[in-house]
Amino acid sequence: MIPEYWKDFIAKNKIIGCDFEILEVDDLSELGADLRIMSIEQCISEATECYPGIAAAKESYVPVAMCLSGSGDYYYIRSTEGENGALYRIYHDAVNGEHIEQDGIEKVLKSYASLL
Repeated sequence: MIPEYWKDFIAKNKIIGCDFEILEVDDLSELGADLRIMSIEQCISEATECYPGIAAAKESYVPVAMCLSGSGDYYYIRSTEGENGALYRIYHDAVNGEHIEQDGIEKVLKSYASLL
């Protein structure tokens, strides 16, 4: 479920549990972000036990970070994009049945590696 390249990225850079701030000028959605990288166990739990994680997983999104600003939104990579793909924000209230509304997904970074 969690791509090997993501596991390698977070292990190599020792960022599990680390907090990151993305300034508004660096955020493609222009909102800015404060997030914490989740452990593999947390990623799996979000993807299999919670919404929008369950719906997101069906569309190849993998939860990788949680919001620290209190919004309840999570951050995702898309497994179909492969190594160094984009980082996305999926709004927790964007689920419509078993699907995520397209306006509920925003690209935050062109490459998750730019977190570093």
